[in-house]
Amino acid sequence: MPELIVTNFNRNFTGVSATAAGVIHQQMQYYDLALAGHALPGCPDPITKREALRLSRTPPQNRPFTIWHVRRNTEMRTALWARDILRLPVKIVFTSAAQRRHSAFPRWLISRMDAVIATTERAADFVPHVRAVVPHGVDCTRFTPATNRTAAWAATGYPGTRGIATIGRIRPEKGTDRFVEAMLAYLPTAPDVTALVIGRAAKSDAGFLSDLQQKIAKAGLTDRILFPGEIPPGDLPGLTRALSAIVQLPRYEGYGMTPLEGMASGVPFVATDAGYYRHFTQNGTTGFITPEDDAKATAEALTTLLSESTHEKMAQAARHAAESLFSIEAEAQGISQVYEALWSAS
Repeated sequence: MPELIVTNFNRNFTGVSATAAGVIHQQMQYYDLALAGHALPGCPDPITKREALRLSRTPPQNRPFTIWHVRRNTEMRTALWARDILRLPVKIVFTSAAQRRHSAFPRWLISRMDAVIATTERAADFVPHVRAVVPHGVDCTRFTPATNRTAAWAATGYPGTRGIATIGRIRPEKGTDRFVEAMLAYLPTAPDVTALVIGRAAKSDAGFLSDLQQKIAKAGLTDRILFPGEIPPGDLPGLTRALSAIVQLPRYEGYGMTPLEGMASGVPFVATDAGYYRHFTQNGTTGFITPEDDAKATAEALTTLLSESTHEKMAQAARHAAESLFSIEAEAQGISQVYEALWSAS
């Protein structure tokens, strides 16, 4: 019987999926673990919800109960069904990254958790039962710097000699329009740079995307601001290490892994003051925080970051910070301490 069941009930590969997969890679080494729901890259083959419930009927050997680690509303609901309706010997751990007040139903679900892990001090202010604040970490063996960034970019097939990107859903909350405005201001000053908008737009945001593309066409930059769509998770590390900068300008972000994955790849960043981005900058040595809705300031930050005298220094600092301060090993260890405290308290 597994001592730990990690749930993934979203068929789409989201930021939550990526962070869960990274932690599972570590947990597989020291827990009898099962993944329930949809597959995640590099993780054990998933079992069904029904199988997860069946396996939770009997406590695992040398453990008083099975821990279910959940990260979404649907996953909390299933875990509560297991514990409170079926009366199975399980305890529920929930990871919360939201840095704003949850709506009523999620608040009720979270109040029923046995333990909550917040990813930031700010997120901990909005949830009960917080046992630990454990920032997300990045897998520094998966995201690594390029030995030759110029060659790595050329291998992508995109035009220009350098690349910058924003990564995430194409929608106002993610600040895709802010990125486009910044590129309209910056790219005319950097003729060797190509900008990528990596992600997809939901049907509800199709008009938003169309407006952005029309604005780009009007500026004559259609061949320099590209929309490749979503990148398969397995291809993302290779593309990330080929970039020269990452630009994330969201209006809201719970945590935000993209700059951290860039840092592990030796790629500095420019971002708005959202999520955990300010902590990633390490006082401006690994990235810059730019004012909201200020395309000119973002363009100026990129000019400084990509200058010959600055870029390599920041790239090295970014990799060092990812390894020493934001490793996936540190995140997995922090989560394990919560598990062990639950098991030992019974």
